[in-house]
Amino acid sequence: MKVIWFTGLSGSGKTTITKGLYKHLRNRGKRVKILDGDEIREDLHSQLGFTPDDIRKNNALVAQMCKSLKKDYDYILVALISPFSESRKQAREIIGNGFTEVYLKASIETLIKRDVKSLYEKALHGQIDNFIGISPSVPYEPPNNPEICIDTETLSSKEAIECVLIKLF
Repeated sequence: MKVIWFTGLSGSGKTTITKGLYKHLRNRGKRVKILDGDEIREDLHSQLGFTPDDIRKNNALVAQMCKSLKKDYDYILVALISPFSESRKQAREIIGNGFTEVYLKASIETLIKRDVKSLYEKALHGQIDNFIGISPSVPYEPPNNPEICIDTETLSSKEAIECVLIKLF
């Protein structure tokens, strides 16, 4: 069993790539579960905000979910900004063997161009508090040594999925 933990700023491609990877793995007969940060927050952790403490709590809860689901799946794909190095380290410790960190990186300029909801623009103009990677209170700490690093600025989602598959098989 593997937990593939995708980290990166909003708009870096986490959801798109996990959905594509899900299809590939299912086609190979694998039992796969996606834990998407947006869906988890909406469905299970709606009481948590976006303060650093709430983000840490959310990340720890997702890691615990992974640990409890490990026996039921071959792969759990986690699409979660998880901006803090300590939270990703904690997730690795909670989950144990089979944890793979995938960093999806792109420049802020590219993410702003991709942002159909104009969230980055609003955050840059002070209209959204605690916006990860923009607000000083919630910086994004890129991973130092992820198992996989994908520049989604230069690779298409199809190419990114292939990169992950190559590393997995």
